[in-house]
Amino acid sequence: MHVFATIAGAVLIVTVLLDAFEAVVLPRRVQRHFRITAGFYRYTWILWRKITSYIQSAGRRENFLAYFGPLSLIFLLMLWAMGLILGFAILQYGAGEHVQLSNEPITFGSLLYHSGETFFTLGYGDIVPTSHVSRFLAVMEAGMGFGFLGTVIGYLPTIYSSFSRRELQISLLDAHAGSPPTGAELLARLGNSPQQRLLDQVLRDWERSASEVLESHISYPPLVFFRSQHVNQSWLGALTAILDAAALAIAGVDELNTEQAKLTFAMSRHAVVDLAQVVYAQFDPGFPDRLGGQDLWQIRQNLAQRGLRLKEGPEFEEKLASLRAMYEPYAQALARRLLITLPPWVDSEKKRDNWQAGPWDRLVQAKGLAGPSPTARREQPVEEHF
Repeated sequence: MHVFATIAGAVLIVTVLLDAFEAVVLPRRVQRHFRITAGFYRYTWILWRKITSYIQSAGRRENFLAYFGPLSLIFLLMLWAMGLILGFAILQYGAGEHVQLSNEPITFGSLLYHSGETFFTLGYGDIVPTSHVSRFLAVMEAGMGFGFLGTVIGYLPTIYSSFSRRELQISLLDAHAGSPPTGAELLARLGNSPQQRLLDQVLRDWERSASEVLESHISYPPLVFFRSQHVNQSWLGALTAILDAAALAIAGVDELNTEQAKLTFAMSRHAVVDLAQVVYAQFDPGFPDRLGGQDLWQIRQNLAQRGLRLKEGPEFEEKLASLRAMYEPYAQALARRLLITLPPWVDSEKKRDNWQAGPWDRLVQAKGLAGPSPTARREQPVEEHF
């Protein structure tokens, strides 16, 4: 019985340490089937999604989903700590000898308590290890507790630093492509700028941002579940809008250079495909078509009003369909898995951008200080507001 307990405790400790190493230190995706972190996120997310389905308000539902990412980090660290404490308690039970100062018999519950106080280096001294093996295990657990606390201190700032860099680029997209961002709006606002510098710069920035999202979200998978500050923004929605814009440009926009669009499309598509595998997103042939015939007609009209003309004919439509097939199934699978709403190809409602909205708009409008009405502002292109 003691031999079995010793082996079981050692296996549990090694399993937890390996899982923590792969999640925190190892900067690559692990494809091993049995992982504590993968199972933790798979089943807790199922439960969270189930609870979310009972929330009727879209805003409250999104706010509730935003809690999952940060809370999951805390509970994952707690799970690792409890696994190590339990593992050392089992080892002490199988291989150690102890004396309790109150002269009460040593039970597994008291060894579990002793393991916890040793792991967090409390050192009350009410339970004392007496054999060489139990003393060695106590010293090793205390050192591991220091290492665990150091890991927690280093892990959380790294996660939030990556999150901050991601959200910075998403916020910058607001004035470039609308709220929520759409690929057609990005081309409409920036596609006719002098010498195409501004559009290429935004696409170049997003080529780099897509690579950062890919690197950070594979190294730290919990970031996938972190929601953006605004309800109508998300890392997946921004990537999809960039892919939509790049696909339109590559398929054919007259007098538009497509070299940077091709590079950005390749990097963004790489990020979407790999991250779909990280969260075990499943392909569904029944996904609705995001781009209908009426939408494409409206895109043509909107771009024409801004001085851009999409190419016509079956060659253009076939090329666009081929490009869309390369990323849309993965983006839609990710959206369904993470309960994220993908942006439309074209926003027919013409909502105001996030930067244009504010809590005092109606009061300011009532005093006649706001200039055009909110409805009129929605109809104006973004550059006319500066």
